[in-house]
Amino acid sequence: MGKIGPAQISRLLTVGEVAARSGVAVSALHFYEAKGLIESHRSRGNQRRYPREVLRRVAVIKVAQRVGIPLAEVQAALEALPQGRTPTAADWKGLSALWKSDLDARIERLQGLRDQLDSCIGCGCLSLGNCPLRNPWDRLSEEGAGPRLLDPEE
Repeated sequence: MGKIGPAQISRLLTVGEVAARSGVAVSALHFYEAKGLIESHRSRGNQRRYPREVLRRVAVIKVAQRVGIPLAEVQAALEALPQGRTPTAADWKGLSALWKSDLDARIERLQGLRDQLDSCIGCGCLSLGNCPLRNPWDRLSEEGAGPRLLDPEE
């Protein structure tokens, strides 16, 4: 970010203020900054200072994380905004539409796993060679014994 003067610095938020207002730990804010999700200015004493709009960016990040959107996807979406600005309500509508199909697919996979689990609880073995949870579609049996994926999409 560009240089700003002492008058502008005084209108910025400290990392503690952002943490308190957003409900996000200071360490998480430092992590988001290291990943390029948020930016800060530095005071003359080299302390982080954040513009108030960082609160909206943090809110978008937290909502996206809560529904399982990977941070890399959040970062790409935020970087796609003109000049990396803070998302508006219209931007959020676009971002949420992008993520909706991915979420729908995950929900469908989870429902399938849940339905398979219901049919398996009766025996409880989870060790049969053709168990749909331990060895879906028996494709993994060719790789030998050992732990297997529960979700064939992973």
